[in-house]
Amino acid sequence: MLSRSVVAVKTAVMRLVGLLAVAMLVFESALLFTGVVFRYFLHKPIIWSDELAQSVFIWLCMFGAALALDRHEHMRLTAVVARFSRRAQNWFETLGLVIILLFAAYLIGPGFHHAGSQMVVTSPALNIPDGYRALAIPVGMCLFAFIALSHLLAHSRWQDIISAAAVVAVVGYALWYFADFMYDIGNLNLIVFFVLVLGACVMSGVPIAFCFGIATLAYIVNIAEVPPSIVVTRIDEGASHLVLLAVPLFVVLGVLLQISGMARKLIDFMSSILGHIRGGLNYVLLGAMFLVSGISGSKVADMAAVAPALFPEMKRKGADENDLAALLSATGAMTETIPPSLVLITIGAVCGVSISALFIGGLVPALVCTLAIALVCYLKSRKNAQDTLERANAAEIGRTFVWALPVLILPIIIRVCVVEGVATATEVASIGIVYVIIYAIIVQMLIGGVDKSRIYPMLIEATSLSGAILLIIGVATAMAWALTQSGFSTTLVEFMTHIPGGVFGFMTVSIVLFVLLGSILEGIPAIVLFGPLIFPAAQAMHIHEVHYAIVVILAMGIGLFAPPLGVGFYSACAISKVNPDKVIPKMWLYLVVLLVTTFVIAFVPWFSIGFL
Repeated sequence: MLSRSVVAVKTAVMRLVGLLAVAMLVFESALLFTGVVFRYFLHKPIIWSDELAQSVFIWLCMFGAALALDRHEHMRLTAVVARFSRRAQNWFETLGLVIILLFAAYLIGPGFHHAGSQMVVTSPALNIPDGYRALAIPVGMCLFAFIALSHLLAHSRWQDIISAAAVVAVVGYALWYFADFMYDIGNLNLIVFFVLVLGACVMSGVPIAFCFGIATLAYIVNIAEVPPSIVVTRIDEGASHLVLLAVPLFVVLGVLLQISGMARKLIDFMSSILGHIRGGLNYVLLGAMFLVSGISGSKVADMAAVAPALFPEMKRKGADENDLAALLSATGAMTETIPPSLVLITIGAVCGVSISALFIGGLVPALVCTLAIALVCYLKSRKNAQDTLERANAAEIGRTFVWALPVLILPIIIRVCVVEGVATATEVASIGIVYVIIYAIIVQMLIGGVDKSRIYPMLIEATSLSGAILLIIGVATAMAWALTQSGFSTTLVEFMTHIPGGVFGFMTVSIVLFVLLGSILEGIPAIVLFGPLIFPAAQAMHIHEVHYAIVVILAMGIGLFAPPLGVGFYSACAISKVNPDKVIPKMWLYLVVLLVTTFVIAFVPWFSIGFL
């Protein structure tokens, strides 16, 4: 009876949270597009638009993160826990909820204190207290605690709750009891908090954002001589960059691409050109991922838009479904630098690199990687017998081209608007959204087929994914601050700049490091946490910041899509509906080629900065 009541209350609360989050997302899109129109076309800028967008954005971030927690959509490493029995997996799930509850509950008080202190700060244009914006963080923490508690009461056995709480209590007591000793050993205590505690949480399947959070909180409470409220202020700082508003907007753009059918039109056109040659559909997959990646910004959205449209036909023509999943995973890794990739936006925001320059610098390296994978596809097609599509006639090519033209124009519009100063990297997504909406309306009037019932559920998914990403950025900012204050960043820079081999040795170590980090922590968490720490070392080595960012992203992408830990790899397998164990042997050739290509790009800076 209790569990039913808890589920009913939680369902009602989360339905309201979802509705508010979607309303905020729609409002932000409309506000930014209106700002572009008034500033660039009417020459009457709305001076308060950025302030209002930023205030709404932090609420969107926290509500989206709460939705992700309730829907089990936060990024986490599940490969280790998945090898245990179902009973053990349930216990680890309970342990994760206990940790989330502890983290959120501990920060509710400091969160309200932070919001209260911000009430004396007023925004210059709107002239309203900043505390109303900062209030989003403690409200979000209350939601996290409520969701974790409701999931515990509704789905966990009392024995599991008690034993998991006991484990957390014992570890917490041990950290407190040995705090003086760990303080005396200096930075060696970082191994305890940011290797052992953090690593144990990650391997246990705890959402990565909360792994970062609990490790940072444990360090600050036991070692650092600062109040816990510093975690709240750093989360606020990390998740409040207005440029990060591009993350949810580009996710929405990817959603609209799927609903409108634009991705399908692009695939039809490319199939009419390349489908008749041997292995042609493999090239269609590569080309479609290259172009769609430049629109949606989200790798999962890219793969979900392309694979279901292509794979059935490729399987009918004799393609191995496991090799298709491996190719899809490889294309996900190779397209991480295609603008407007969420990773490009994130690394630009947290490392202070020009996002416009990253948009320009990321295209050629992605093209080089695409050509390298295309060469592998060509060599495989010569060995494997695979049927081809019937050669399309000129009329068919022309018809598919006309339908695909709006899709082909969209990436050009996005890039030109950023490069020419029509819109910022944040605002340009709103232009793409309006463009796709107009396209969908026209298509609906002409031929119909736009499924309007999918819009709200997919917007919920967009806010959930965005919230999961943004919470990681906020919490990782707090963790990076703790590492910086400890002096670790200075030590790391010193170590990296004295690696044998100069620039070549430094780049080699960086590639290996981010391949590993991308595999263990996923892409964006690895970038957010270690990017600000290692970029100063790259600057000390006089490596161009755009070039280094592109190399780091490519290496991280390889790790993200590399078995056995890469989460992107499992996403590709899930979308392909195949057994990951059978895909792993097919992946190694693609990964080796991508790794070699990444080293080539690393040692030939022109690929990244030649067109800046």
